[in-house]
This record gives sequence, structure tokens and C-alpha cells, in this order.
Amino acid sequence: MSIRRCNWVPNGDLLYVAYHDEEWGVPLHDDRKLFEMLVLEGMQAGLSWSTVLRKRENLRTAFDDFDPKMVARYDARRVESLLSDAGIIRNKLKVTSAVNNAKAFLTVQSDFGSFDSYIWGLVGRVPRINRWRTLRQLPSATDVSRSISEDLLSRGFHFVGPTIVYAHMQATGMVNDHLTSCFRYRELGGRFGSSYRRTH
Repeated sequence: MSIRRCNWVPNGDLLYVAYHDEEWGVPLHDDRKLFEMLVLEGMQAGLSWSTVLRKRENLRTAFDDFDPKMVARYDARRVESLLSDAGIIRNKLKVTSAVNNAKAFLTVQSDFGSFDSYIWGLVGRVPRINRWRTLRQLPSATDVSRSISEDLLSRGFHFVGPTIVYAHMQATGMVNDHLTSCFRYRELGGRFGSSYRRTH
């Protein structure tokens, strides 16, 4: 029997399939990985996620494995060097935003003990389980993502609008937005009954 996945996963794109099957929607509590996803979601703005996935390894290398302490120290010379790297997404606003966000990220870590404590605290530290049957039902943003976006912006983060924040929530398992027909929906706690928490 063939495996049923969310129908937004491109057929034949093994990198995308692996991301969907192994990462997307899995609750993430590692600060460096949370920073990586924050940067990657910002990098995606205006682009396809496939483009980001194809450049992900190059981005990891270019951004010191997404160590926020390292990225926060990047100066104008390092930014210019990154912008000459054809292996990454060479958008100056996005690159400088990553540096800025690393600094804001460190401040949050200092204030809350970890970024994980901060960001998951905004959703009660419990993944929210949705029950979408079709792709059309998935929201691009919710009241929760709008609230988190406002909080992040107030803390100096850039490229964290409600849509980007919601994508980050989906990617890091703050919400389970796999379609109910997808094999990962049940594996990540989804049920077909009436007991579930929605994000809006």
C-alpha cells in the first residue's frame, strides 16, 4: 500500500519528501535548530521552499551551522562576503536580517533562559493539533501567529510577519498541520475524533 502524504509535497522531490517525513511538524526544542528554521523561513519569503531546501547545506556552512553567537558577530565585511556566495540566497535584506535576528535571539535567550522557553511558552508548551482534510483549509496565518509576530517584532526581530511565523510554527511542531489523510498526522498525535486544539 502506498504511503499517503500531504498533497503539497512535490512528487519525486526526494529532498522535499525527506523534509516532510522526518522534520516538518515534529516538535523542536533545540535552540540552534529553532534559530536555523527562523532564518530559513525568512530566507523563503518570495521563494519556494524547494529553493531553500536545495540551498540549506550551503546556508549551514555559510552561517556557521546557524550558531546565533557566531552570526551575531558578523560585520559588514562578512555580509558582503556572504552576498558573493552563489551557493546561498543572496538577498542583502535577508542576510542582514539573519544577523540582526541572531542578536535579538541572544537577547531572548538571556531574558528567558532559552529561545525554546520563550517561543513555546507563547503556545502553552503544547503542540496544537488541527484537523485539516484539504490543502485549501490550511491558513497562512492565525491569531496566534499574529500575536507571536507582534511580540517578536517588539523584541527587534525582522522578517517575522504573521505568515512567516505561522510557517515557523508548522515547521517546528508548534502546530500539527499535516492533513488528516497523511501518515504523519497520526504519528504526530493527530486524531480523527473531536478532541483537538485549534490554532484560531
